[in-house]
Amino acid sequence: MRRVSIALAFAAVFALGACDDDKTVDIPKPVELTRDDISHFGRMIVEDHKGPRGQIHLRDRKKPLWFSSVRDTIAFTMLPEESKRIAAIYVNDMGRATWDRPEPGTWIDARTAAYVIGSRRRGGMGAPEAVPFGKSEAAAKFAAKFGGRVVKFGEIPRDYILGSSPMPGMGKDGKTGMHGHGGKKTNGDMKK
Repeated sequence: MRRVSIALAFAAVFALGACDDDKTVDIPKPVELTRDDISHFGRMIVEDHKGPRGQIHLRDRKKPLWFSSVRDTIAFTMLPEESKRIAAIYVNDMGRATWDRPEPGTWIDARTAAYVIGSRRRGGMGAPEAVPFGKSEAAAKFAAKFGGRVVKFGEIPRDYILGSSPMPGMGKDGKTGMHGHGGKKTNGDMKK
């Protein structure tokens, strides 16, 4: 009986500690990109890159981290050395945005978006992209035109994000340096 009481006491203390870590956090709203915003990976001006972009809001940081591609945005969530204190992730809804320069007001929650992976379109860094859409019908239409398949956020294969082409700032050998990021810019821009 004493062991059960001790186990219950430890469980109660653990539960209280866990509640403290899970305090309700206001979910930040997406912010609009400016010419001054620099990508977290590669340290380049985000606005200089075509295709969908991303922003991650961390609980302990006022300004979002910016990404010149959705692939890089998702990679951040997969890399063990990056913060897991994520409050919100936003990406451009490419069902409402143009490819060359996604317009303001096209941000959607990355975790609820439909994605086309394996298409002929390349992201902001010329690498394979996970193209986000607010509606799965728009994603299916894009896939019919540019190839690929439609998946949800949690279904995007880790090797598609981390293994198909080096990350910005990494050479083909996995060492730092901007050479070998991979991919060619292809196709004209996709309009609404």
